[in-house]
Amino acid sequence: MKRFLQSYFGFTKKELNGILVLCILLILITLSPYVHDLFFKPEVQEYADFNREVQQFLASARQQDSTSDDRNSRPSGERFKAVLFTFDPNGLDDNSWKKLGLSSRQIRVIKNYEAKGGRFYNKTDLKKMYSISEQKYRELEPYIVIATDQPWREESRLPEARRYEAGKKERVAVMVELNAADSAELETIRGIGPAFASRIIRYRDRLGGFYRKEQLRDVYGIDSLKYEELKDQVEANPSAIRKINVNRASFEEIKKHPYLSFKQMNAIIQYRKQHGEYRSIADLKKIAIMNDEILRKIEPYIIFNDPDQT
Repeated sequence: MKRFLQSYFGFTKKELNGILVLCILLILITLSPYVHDLFFKPEVQEYADFNREVQQFLASARQQDSTSDDRNSRPSGERFKAVLFTFDPNGLDDNSWKKLGLSSRQIRVIKNYEAKGGRFYNKTDLKKMYSISEQKYRELEPYIVIATDQPWREESRLPEARRYEAGKKERVAVMVELNAADSAELETIRGIGPAFASRIIRYRDRLGGFYRKEQLRDVYGIDSLKYEELKDQVEANPSAIRKINVNRASFEEIKKHPYLSFKQMNAIIQYRKQHGEYRSIADLKKIAIMNDEILRKIEPYIIFNDPDQT
């Protein structure tokens, strides 16, 4: 065979030896999986314990989530066992609320609600406080006793439907001023929870304050239907807004305003450098990319001279 290959193909002795070694290597590589399986048995994975641990974790997560509202609102230093007792939520002092297991933040929401004229006319009114979770309300509900001899309870003698309407009107009368309210005050608004309160404050800081309450519709998540739910519970004081002097402001001062794009902010600065100070809103109209809608929206937030120069 060796002589045949050498005479037929013209291979040298070294080339034939190389071919032989290559063939042996190919054979070894081909047989290696079978040799491995012969000497090393594949490890059988046991998933029963793993699946059981996964189910235990998911069950624990669901239980933890059901009480997340109460835990998230309570600082770590306020963890103590609640002492349940019969109580009237109207005018209940802070220490009594704490004994019932409420956090400082939850108590602050209730007190702000009462300070605005809010009252609890029946047990379910406490359930409508957005800082109190469904689980916490179920825990407190058997112990709630609403006094019936208070002056503000005269509507209790009305038929049920009229009593509900009287209570509803009283709660709607709680008015929140958007530019002065903190997070706890905003949460006293029916329809506003911690997430919406945080978004409103962040947007208000960027905007410089609300000139009109209709601007709430610009806040992420507040559509027309949500605004209709909120509009009778809020008001905006335009004198409280923070204004920008367009003749003095730097790009850094302007860039946070949500009504202006990057190009529009830059155009305001560059036009001022080239043509001098702005004297009125009409000068801003000369900037090509500033349309009437944008100018109408930003006009309440800009001034052209410092107050002491007017």
